[in-house]
Amino acid sequence: QGPLVESGGGSVQTGGSLKLSCDGSRYPNSRYCLAWFRRAPGKERLGVASMGSDGYIRMRDSLRGRFILSKERANNTLYLQMNNLQPDDTAMYYCAARDQLNCPLQSANAEAYYQVWGQGIHVTVSA
Repeated sequence: QGPLVESGGGSVQTGGSLKLSCDGSRYPNSRYCLAWFRRAPGKERLGVASMGSDGYIRMRDSLRGRFILSKERANNTLYLQMNNLQPDDTAMYYCAARDQLNCPLQSANAEAYYQVWGQGIHVTVSA
């Protein structure tokens, strides 16, 4: 089925916004959970947000209110709208898919539950 493809990253100043996209068209909405993870320099990869096949959204607690997850169901594209970006948001952002209904996000080693990954996309927030 192939890897996931992310787009929309780049560099912004503090307080700016970016919208990331993940092409999940190879992974049927009815079966797969899609999620965003991120790895900041020198840190472990952590879950950002996920959406199950039932549309249920999970969001990392610390990002709630600034980040918004949505999906275009027609082509199964997952979007991550990131607002009021801070330097701590600087990271490589990854899209991931899992062929289960449950979408682990903040549990220990959540990334291990996802079978398919994109190559990642850079997001840099300057002060």
